[in-house]
Amino acid sequence: MAKPSSKRIIDIDIRDIKGPEFLKELNYRSLDLLSEKIRREIIDKTSKYGGHLSSNLGVVEITIALHRMFNFKHDKLIFDVGHQSYTHKILTGRSLEYLRNRNGVSGFQKICESYYDCFEAGHSSTSLSAAQGFALNRDARGEKYDVVAVIGDGSIVNGLAFEALNNISHNNNKVIIILNDNEMSISRPTGGMGRFFAKISTASGYTNFKISYRRFMFKTRMGQALYNFTSRIKNAIKQKLVPTTYFDDMGFQYIGCIDGHNIKALEKAIARAKRTPKSVVLHVATVKGKGYRYAENDTTGYWHGVTPFEIESGKPKNLHPEELSWSHLFSDLLTALMAERNDLVIISPATVKGSGLEDLFSTYPKRTFDVGIAEGHALTLASGLAVAGTHPIVSIYSTFMQRAFDQIIHDIARMNLSITFLVDRSGLVGLDGETHQGIYDESFLLSTPNTVVTMPSSDKEAKYLLNESLKQHGPFFIRYPRDLLKKNHLIQEENHQFGKWIMECVANSKRVAVIAVGQLLRSLKELIIKADLDVTLVNALFLKPHDHEMLSSLSEYETIVIYDAYATEFGFVSYLKTKLCEMSYKGQIMSFAIPDVFVTQAKISEQLEELGLLPKQVFEEIKKLL
Repeated sequence: MAKPSSKRIIDIDIRDIKGPEFLKELNYRSLDLLSEKIRREIIDKTSKYGGHLSSNLGVVEITIALHRMFNFKHDKLIFDVGHQSYTHKILTGRSLEYLRNRNGVSGFQKICESYYDCFEAGHSSTSLSAAQGFALNRDARGEKYDVVAVIGDGSIVNGLAFEALNNISHNNNKVIIILNDNEMSISRPTGGMGRFFAKISTASGYTNFKISYRRFMFKTRMGQALYNFTSRIKNAIKQKLVPTTYFDDMGFQYIGCIDGHNIKALEKAIARAKRTPKSVVLHVATVKGKGYRYAENDTTGYWHGVTPFEIESGKPKNLHPEELSWSHLFSDLLTALMAERNDLVIISPATVKGSGLEDLFSTYPKRTFDVGIAEGHALTLASGLAVAGTHPIVSIYSTFMQRAFDQIIHDIARMNLSITFLVDRSGLVGLDGETHQGIYDESFLLSTPNTVVTMPSSDKEAKYLLNESLKQHGPFFIRYPRDLLKKNHLIQEENHQFGKWIMECVANSKRVAVIAVGQLLRSLKELIIKADLDVTLVNALFLKPHDHEMLSSLSEYETIVIYDAYATEFGFVSYLKTKLCEMSYKGQIMSFAIPDVFVTQAKISEQLEELGLLPKQVFEEIKKLL
């Protein structure tokens, strides 16, 4: 444990921090002051740039204590998901200026940023498996270092974390697991494990009493002897009558529950964990959002991930009252449908707030299910409901749906079950970077039998597709982006038909036909009309099944342009090229889609521009064909 030599309070300027070595020179009052300053810095920077606020405010003291007790140039520190690593970044000399922006630090741990980051993530529950990998490698090579994984009460209930716990407990490769229990995860945790953590957290008062009692008894030899004697009796009775914790039963050394905002108490517990020869679960209780009253009082997860906001009022900046997000559009559409049909249920894997479903879940508590961070379970739960006669609607981010690809094939598409999927955040997502891009689902959905895959470009199309999904038999996927619905677009009134595309512009010649997907085609259409360009523009509302009849008619054109900025080139672009090849199309094919790269953090407009996928960029390339 660090032993500061002075009682003088040292005021650290965060801008001067180059590394964590200075922490061991600070006394606890100085560390408390530093904790306050770090919290102010996190609040300030997330208010400017957005990011994960509440989780980072909750782990300030834990991170400080870990850096005082370990040397992470040598030891390994893995934050589950990585989104709660802002204090870690500050202590290792990284500025939060331009956080998550093109020229700033990542919102997650990033190996290329610092040698203090030994692993990367963005999705939950990977930390324990990775930690075991480090521990196995360490012991096989005869090396000496500690492996520490910090995981939250929301992430640890995921199946991947359980698989890792099971393996770690049966191997003699020590891992120190810090279980950060804030009773929230993103919003309040779901299920029996959440109740278990709540139960053992209440034991913290008893733990504090035991510590004080032991300290008092050890003041004399007689007291020490009496303490040891009574402890042996107590432990003998306990083994017979008192159930152990889940982690004890698995074979871990369980330590807790510790106040996660008391650095001194944390360091004592960490010291004990370091001395223990086997793997340890150190259970700490924290307040999610600590230090910012709006975040502390949040029970819905609103302050988990934030856009820029006003610090004093807590109100978001950059409001667009004249526009509506796609997420909230579908929430409004669902509200009407849930009132009309009693056979509908909604399932969400811990993204209720992000998808704007809070009011629906509050209004229909018996027909809505937040299963927590458990994507695979969410989809197989939906399959059971569908077979039983209910129509499930699964609201899920594209990036998280890919974690349940096997369930889509094995449990849903194979049985051709009628389930509606609202695939939120399809396409580029901007500042969350490569781990959260929703650009991969098209490729695996289009290659899976029985699937219907769609993408609306307007609110009218969204309403049609949602209603259509309830009429069709089989899995029906509606993709939509992390974007705002633009008003005053040139939207035609259409009598939509299943599997049919929409002719938006018709050229006089047969030179260029553009097949486009999603909302960006609206901006492209405006440019084409304004320039009076002799181009046919087709709205591919249905990606699968494609409109075979219209595609056949387009085969008469000299050039076919495929524009899909919402997926990689191995999605709809590749699918359509295959169909054109099957038709023996002899003309030129030009495509605009996301290339075979991981798209890093930046604003969505910046990402599109860098990839040459803005409507104005595509428009300029189309002009060159005429």
